[in-house]
Amino acid sequence: MVPDKIVELVIAFHGHLCPGLAIGIRAAELALQEMDSRAGDEELVAVVENDNCSVDAIQFMTGCTFGKGNLIFQDHGKNVYRFYRREDGKAIRIAQKADAAKRKDPAYQTLQDKQHKAGLSDEELERLNFLREERIKKILSMDLKELFTLKEINETPPQHANIYESVECEHCHELTMETRTRRIHGKWLCLPCYAKQERKI
Repeated sequence: MVPDKIVELVIAFHGHLCPGLAIGIRAAELALQEMDSRAGDEELVAVVENDNCSVDAIQFMTGCTFGKGNLIFQDHGKNVYRFYRREDGKAIRIAQKADAAKRKDPAYQTLQDKQHKAGLSDEELERLNFLREERIKKILSMDLKELFTLKEINETPPQHANIYESVECEHCHELTMETRTRRIHGKWLCLPCYAKQERKI
């Protein structure tokens, strides 16, 4: 179990507590248990297959961040998290179990769907908030083996983050990483300016 103080710090970092954040907290807990270390710099690398609330917990708890380049996003839309320890090449894959994801009160899903489509009455909103809190409590207290599958994988860790020169876009004159520029009409442009010029062709 993650100490309440850590959960509170993750919530403060993310902005709210929700089932997605709770999943991330538990995935990070499992990763730290298995990898026996938190990233001070780039010793640990995380590859996340979604961009939902869970990733903020991964960043905060494991020390893998976008800014350091040791948090890599792959848009697969799955609650799957891979971790690599550079010092010895250990790699693991953590995936939320399908049956764990389905353990919601059907009323919770109904109210959640209605909230997005038509809105809820005060009474329905109160009920949804209660069910959401119960769902979060369940996720935070479940045995990790019930919540996730875990397996060691034989994969090479992603490369260290590269540092590239910045160059001036010849249209907007803003600095842009050189690998993100494109040449059109004899000028080197940043990607947004390049896209605008392409549309004019």
